[in-house]
Amino acid sequence: MQGDHRTEYASATDRRGDARPNRRRAVAFLRGSVYALTGLLGLSLLILGTVAIIAEVKGTWHWSIHLESTLSYVGLFVRYLLAMLVPLFGLFVAVRGRWSDA
Repeated sequence: MQGDHRTEYASATDRRGDARPNRRRAVAFLRGSVYALTGLLGLSLLILGTVAIIAEVKGTWHWSIHLESTLSYVGLFVRYLLAMLVPLFGLFVAVRGRWSDA
């Protein structure tokens, strides 16, 4: 009996041509990507802030060199991260507004 029910559901979905599961999957993928990249952005800024506080407290040339190199590397990382995050976020907002039923 259960096998018949699954077959009826599959055939009804195929006849209707419903693309909602694919839309939901696409929106979930975009949401996950945006959240993951935003989390990486937050962690990188947290690391930069931590090194800046340590450099300020220590006040030595050694920690100022650490701060400069960390700022350089994190700046490069954030630049590439934002190059991916901004278009993905725009796409996510556009898709979510267009496919509000997904």
